[in-house]
Amino acid sequence: MSDSKDLLAVLWAGADVLRGKMDANEYKDYLLGLVFYKYLSDHYLTVAYDLVENGAPKDLEEAQRVYERACSSEDAAELLEEIKTSLHYTLEPQMTYTAMLRAIDEQRFNREALQAAFNRIQESDALFNGLFADVDLYSTRLGIGDTKQSATIADVIKVLAAADLIHAEGDVLGNAYEYLIGQFASETGKKAGEFYTPHGPAQILCRIATAGQEGKRGLQVYDPCMGSGSLMLSVKKYNKEPDYIKYYGQELMTSTYNLARMNMFLHQVLPENQHLRNADTLDADWPTDEETQFDVVTMNPPYSAHWSAKEGFKQDERFMDYGGALAPKSKADYAFLLHGFYHLKPGGTMAIVLPHGVLFRGGAEGTIREILLKNGSIYAVIGLPANMFFNTTIPTCIIVLKKHREGRDVLFIDASTLFEKEKKQNVMKEEHISRVVELYKERKDVDKMAHVAQFEELEQNGFNLNIPRYIDSSEAEERIDIVKLTAEIAQTKGAIRQGNEDLLALIGELDTSSDEARQAVESFKQIFAGV
Repeated sequence: MSDSKDLLAVLWAGADVLRGKMDANEYKDYLLGLVFYKYLSDHYLTVAYDLVENGAPKDLEEAQRVYERACSSEDAAELLEEIKTSLHYTLEPQMTYTAMLRAIDEQRFNREALQAAFNRIQESDALFNGLFADVDLYSTRLGIGDTKQSATIADVIKVLAAADLIHAEGDVLGNAYEYLIGQFASETGKKAGEFYTPHGPAQILCRIATAGQEGKRGLQVYDPCMGSGSLMLSVKKYNKEPDYIKYYGQELMTSTYNLARMNMFLHQVLPENQHLRNADTLDADWPTDEETQFDVVTMNPPYSAHWSAKEGFKQDERFMDYGGALAPKSKADYAFLLHGFYHLKPGGTMAIVLPHGVLFRGGAEGTIREILLKNGSIYAVIGLPANMFFNTTIPTCIIVLKKHREGRDVLFIDASTLFEKEKKQNVMKEEHISRVVELYKERKDVDKMAHVAQFEELEQNGFNLNIPRYIDSSEAEERIDIVKLTAEIAQTKGAIRQGNEDLLALIGELDTSSDEARQAVESFKQIFAGV
């Protein structure tokens, strides 16, 4: 079993080779891509060895030797076909990570060989199409010319060679990959908002969205703004049948979409359980055939993004039942919310992170919010601490939705104080996460923390969901004892008077034989005259 801390240390050391040559937003593509390539190559060799020798190799060099011999035998074509059926990709012996290391040691490595390996994987199956597109082996950031660029890549390959990805069983490798993504998000700052949801909000979202569905086999999870896929993959931790979860995700940014695909494989998600798409979620609805509604919907969409809001969307099934109102062009928050809600199964749960403005803004957003409340669709509103996300310092909230439930009450939770400050960001620790989930499941009034608002109360507030309207988290001012305060002031004045008298007595003992000294002492005494 590979130690997770050792694995993290090796993977993060790979970033040190590239740090300084380019910023984190660029070198993350190289490191994450090469880690993924190493995993595919190492896994490939162990599968090939098992098919030939019916066992596990003692190391990758032994697996490489066996694979090279097998590829020279009469049964090579049959072996390659069997491997491809199992893994959906093939690699020639000279294309493996182990072969690249050998070439580096023998000073004959060239980036062209690595590019050929990337191409072979990408062309093997549609599952891998374009996966390594962001690993630009010809970038001048790596150096000028073939020799320097090849040398830089070779240095990263050598560092990552120490990572044992095959014996990192369970979610150790996937969690290490998540760690890397989080570290890059921290370094990248605002640009990270497109691909990463911090641990605290992610765990709250997923624990809430899976509550009551923990034992369901074949759980279907949907994230139409999936980023790196981390949010969806967090659901694995809270379902008793994780190997049967089906993931449906969509992402607009191609490089982020590729990152999510890698993330799926590194979390050992079977290809048949991956249903990922690179497209604009709002412009064209997806999915529209086969499975269109899901048990769990998780979302952390871009906040207050622009969208077309064309009139035609009023006839779109996702948006047509809200009084003719569409999310404003300058704020697509409710467009994302309604898209996700449309794809939620009755009995399922949706949890979405949005800015607080969605709770109280008027106009079309107010109309949509009122209809959702009248339908009983909004189940809970959870206020998160400020400065939690890498792309914004504003406070955000989690809105939980359910379809066709009984009742129209809304649970409000104020979790704005449940955090610890760490470096640039506020961080929710496990005790904070557990407290929020506990309040959610208990669904009862807790002073300064939680309140269950009945529909009549929501109506009286004009369907404004601003959390301070329902939870008073302010601290009462301490009562002042006037008698005690007067006595303390009198005591203080007496102490000052006594101190002045003592000081003047000391001054009176000074030598005032000269005119200059006498004038100085008299001037000093005048300061205290009348005090």
